[in-house]
Amino acid sequence: MPDVSDGQPHRHDRIVAASHSVTPLELFFDLVFVFALTQVTALLAEDLSWLGMLRGFALLAAVWWAWVGYSWLTNSIRIDDDVSSRLVMLLAMAAMLVVGLAAPEAFGDASIVFGVAYLVVRVLHTTLYAVTTRSDPDVFRAVLRLAPGMVIGATLILVAGFVPAGPIRAVLWAAALIIDFGAPLLTGTTGWKVDAGHFAERHGLIIIIALGESLVALGIGALDEELTPGVITAVTLGVVVVSMLWWLYFDVVALAAERMLASLSGTARVAMARDSYSYLHFFMMWGIVLVALGLKKTLLDVDHPLKAIAAVALFGGPAMYLLAHVAFRLRNMGTLNVQRLAVAVLLVLAIPLALTVPALWSLIIVCVLMVGLVAFEAVRYRETRHHIRAHPDEGH
Repeated sequence: MPDVSDGQPHRHDRIVAASHSVTPLELFFDLVFVFALTQVTALLAEDLSWLGMLRGFALLAAVWWAWVGYSWLTNSIRIDDDVSSRLVMLLAMAAMLVVGLAAPEAFGDASIVFGVAYLVVRVLHTTLYAVTTRSDPDVFRAVLRLAPGMVIGATLILVAGFVPAGPIRAVLWAAALIIDFGAPLLTGTTGWKVDAGHFAERHGLIIIIALGESLVALGIGALDEELTPGVITAVTLGVVVVSMLWWLYFDVVALAAERMLASLSGTARVAMARDSYSYLHFFMMWGIVLVALGLKKTLLDVDHPLKAIAAVALFGGPAMYLLAHVAFRLRNMGTLNVQRLAVAVLLVLAIPLALTVPALWSLIIVCVLMVGLVAFEAVRYRETRHHIRAHPDEGH
């Protein structure tokens, strides 16, 4: 509750990291990231080359890290309680929309526009974070320690826009991402606070958004094709694959991870939030984006083999998603998810096969492996799954 001892509420008397659910403003804010995610897939689809894949990875990393920054901000403070903070968030949304518009040409003609808009997004985040956490000296100092890395990284991306396309621009992008992603590791966990329930919920929702983008890409791809039996089958199988990605995360993993995060405290909780959610969820997102690309390319010609990069996307996307899950469990529980690791390896080994069989058959192989994995876990860990789902608040 705000301090009203002098008869007037103080705008910045806030409780940092007080427990709260994801707010409507946060969900509204995340809508611009839906658009940015679709633009990453568009970039990959238009530049189906190994360099295009690298650019797509870098672009997603930049967009993801901007979202991560705001996820930590809104985890610390309910920014929708204050009109000025709400306006800053809406302004950041507008800037992020420009980032999405410029994303397909972020390494080309729109590189400067992308850089300016992206810097605005990051500066608004840093400023709002510092202003809204002044009531908590520990968090405020933590924000100030991290701020240089966030601003320098975004500035380097802007500088890259003024440099002719080539190795120097690539080096500037690489340096920006290394600095940005590395800053939280260098500045440490001291001072930060995490509301476990909100943090896990927010990341679960962004996974749903990414999976939804995959379905949108699948639907848009189908609009350009004649609805032959092969295309209809491919669309149906694509929905099954995306559904299995959803199942693998939300059936048990999301609940168990939230419970583990809530059971920790202090720097241990912060470290898990940083490692498991800010870092490892990025690779889940990259896997989902690759799945969307693979499904889109499969629909283009279901009767002919996939080209190399499309095959890597279709098989490598689910594999990357599963490997991120393996690392997620290893980081949180200290145990190895053998079956998910095994299926990820099988998916990678099957990539050469996709170059020789019709694309529809490749999609069938992916679908069978993913459905088989879900079915195996449902049977093998039935009792554990039932216990976790029957006691969602255990350990909170």
